[in-house]
Amino acid sequence: MPGIDGVEITGPAGHRYDEILTPGALALIARLQRELAQRRTGLLAVRASRQQELIAGGTLDFLAETRGIREDKSWRVAAPAPGLVDRRVEITGPTDRKMTINALNSGAKVWLADFEDANTPLWDNMVTGQLNLKDALDRKIDFTSDEGKAYQLRPDAELATIVVRPRGWHLDEKHVLVDGERVSGSLFDFALYIFHCAQRQLDKGSGPYFYLAKLESHAEARLWNDAFNIAQDELGIPRGTVRATVLIETIPAAFEMQEILYELREHSSGLNAGRWDYLFSIIKKFRTRGREFVLPERNAVTMTAPFMRAYTELLVSTCHGRGAHAMGGMAAFIPSRRDAEVNATALAKVRDDKTRESRDGFDGSWVAHPDLVPICREVFDGVLGDQQNQLGKLREDVSVTAADLLSVGKTPGGITEAGLRNNISVGLQYLANWLAGNGAVAIFNLMEDAATAEISRSQVWQWLHNDVSLAEGPVVTAGLVQQMIGEELAAIRDRCGDAFDAAKFDAATALFTEVALADDYAEFLTIPAYERMP
Repeated sequence: MPGIDGVEITGPAGHRYDEILTPGALALIARLQRELAQRRTGLLAVRASRQQELIAGGTLDFLAETRGIREDKSWRVAAPAPGLVDRRVEITGPTDRKMTINALNSGAKVWLADFEDANTPLWDNMVTGQLNLKDALDRKIDFTSDEGKAYQLRPDAELATIVVRPRGWHLDEKHVLVDGERVSGSLFDFALYIFHCAQRQLDKGSGPYFYLAKLESHAEARLWNDAFNIAQDELGIPRGTVRATVLIETIPAAFEMQEILYELREHSSGLNAGRWDYLFSIIKKFRTRGREFVLPERNAVTMTAPFMRAYTELLVSTCHGRGAHAMGGMAAFIPSRRDAEVNATALAKVRDDKTRESRDGFDGSWVAHPDLVPICREVFDGVLGDQQNQLGKLREDVSVTAADLLSVGKTPGGITEAGLRNNISVGLQYLANWLAGNGAVAIFNLMEDAATAEISRSQVWQWLHNDVSLAEGPVVTAGLVQQMIGEELAAIRDRCGDAFDAAKFDAATALFTEVALADDYAEFLTIPAYERMP
């Protein structure tokens, strides 16, 4: 591949990589990195400073300095873009070849093509994922399984709209250096997609659309907006062509929803209630603040908890007041073809969850499995009728205070031995798969991704450091957790039989022990995990 001044690719070459890592694409990455990297570093430092303030006893509130933006009722985001007017069902998943075809064919309105939490950032995943998106838009993608089953795309009119989720601002791409420094994973993923696929999408009547992950402030949204403008100008695309939906999946961002929409208003297509990362963020931000911020075990925390109701109702009200879509959270259940009873119970919960969201005014919601698309679509069809969304449902009845968003202590539920063991088992199984290259893992009939693994290890850390007692009596100690790690690992070995990969689980155990038990809390488990992979 021809070189670009100051750009070094340290990852190995692979089949057709030259179609993605082209001189033009690398030049765009280099420009974005050079113009924005220093601001990115500064914003990550602001995150760290804010965390120290919370550890010292500080709190979060709506910003006094941006009150004028919140109180100005006149501004609106851009009108919904082609392919993003009706979003009643969105499916998420990584960009491997089979998933690309299945997601596009699923009957969902939108596919979140994920380079983030449902993906492992192996070098090959990051490059071939971009190839798969390009091939899909060119209708040159197919897949045949080991069993001989063939997968092909349906006609274009039946396919979901592609919305790409780049990695968050905190992650690097270590296989590409610009002027000797690792590039931002966010800018790498964004630049490759917009460079290769923006015009392809426009030619098909939609456009280059994105989901933005892990934002913690409107200043971080402004950085994305500037990246969009640089790329659009570089490629000769009119400003406003890019559209972005921001995941409100951190507790600081929940206090800046209005400001985030304002910063992106020319490019905004709404907000999403990223429920699992939101729980992770609350645990992380307030992990040292005692029982007031200790959540029950993961499976006991539902969307009806007071602090979660406040968050979702504020999101709908905020979005619709500005003409933006409000997207509901993930249904992570994976239907079982072997256990009808498990299926019936879980599907009833999915239906209840989607019914609540549709009645609250959400314009659509997420599923992790194609078999859940019909349920979600049926529920939203029932509310929407012949409308494409619920933007007219303004929810002016909603009034949410800072105290409401922070009312974690009002969450019902306990902390049991089974809950602790579930966190440990899920963490071990997920990390074993993550380190091997798979970021979306079916565990106990749920599609687990990095967000749920983060909750699992963070709860263990929080319970350990806040002297939490299990419902059965024992206090959570490092010794108890280490004992259970050994026992859960043995149980996994028994279930796997000859398929158990000892080396893979040894690596996962070492990593889980580090991020769950170390005195110093790792902000993201994916950062030390990334350094362990080639």
